[in-house]
Amino acid sequence: MKYLRLLIALAPVTLGALISVIAQLFFAPVPLLAFKVDVGMAIFVIGAGVSLVVGGAFLGAATRERRATNEIEAIRRETEESQRRFIRRLDHEIKNPLTGLGAALVNMQETPREEDRKRAGENARHAIERLKRLLADLRKLAELEERPLERLPVDIPDLLEEVAEAVRSLPTAQERTVNLMIARVPWPFPPVTGDRDLLGLVFYNLLENAIKFTGRADSLEVRALEDGRDIVVEVADSGTGIPPEDLSKIFEELYRGVNARSTEGSGLGLALARRIVILHEGRMEVRSKQEEPRGTVFTVRLPVGRK
Repeated sequence: MKYLRLLIALAPVTLGALISVIAQLFFAPVPLLAFKVDVGMAIFVIGAGVSLVVGGAFLGAATRERRATNEIEAIRRETEESQRRFIRRLDHEIKNPLTGLGAALVNMQETPREEDRKRAGENARHAIERLKRLLADLRKLAELEERPLERLPVDIPDLLEEVAEAVRSLPTAQERTVNLMIARVPWPFPPVTGDRDLLGLVFYNLLENAIKFTGRADSLEVRALEDGRDIVVEVADSGTGIPPEDLSKIFEELYRGVNARSTEGSGLGLALARRIVILHEGRMEVRSKQEEPRGTVFTVRLPVGRK
């Protein structure tokens, strides 16, 4: 293909040169010679120009193809590296509860004290719950690629109130205040077209995360408004904040930052939430500060449903 393009590019200049030579060889040296030779030269120059244009076009196409090939190769390498990171993290996340479960079973068999056996049984139950939660979230993440999304009007204020009520009933949310702030003036809140259950999972995961990483003295707010094109929902807290080095990675599957390693969770909640938002043609962003005033804000943008 490369040599064929070279031949095509050189054909006009070669033809022009040939016609120029023929003109000088076969036209008699008469006053008209200058005109006839000039005609040959003109054809040669035109052929050279056409060759330059064609050659430039082919060179541009080859450059674009090379750039596209390099980009595809870079994406392939990044995808493979992402898959390797996922497998390493999954191995780590499964190995920890399995190790804990094995130790708990050994303790139950070998310890003579009833109190120690009960404690070992509780540790075993805890490890099993962690594994079940991890497998459930992995299944949800996998099903997103296969399950067709519902495309129905979703009332976001109503959904947020329902999610906030469900989160307030969690044992970890006791003695915690979740403030819900929804802008309803000057017109009614427009609906979002999407899957209500999946969108509810997004906001539930964000609120549950906020509770995990805040104390009783911290504040939690869920804010919702519409800006004409998008529904904007913010889940904000005044907790410890996220380290800057973790901010760019927290949406990766099974990634657990410094703050999260001692906290219960599958490491898939944020990845799952972000994927659901993207499937709804929306965006999810995060900003966080660890110095005073500290805290974290997750922002979800969803397009207003078409009438």
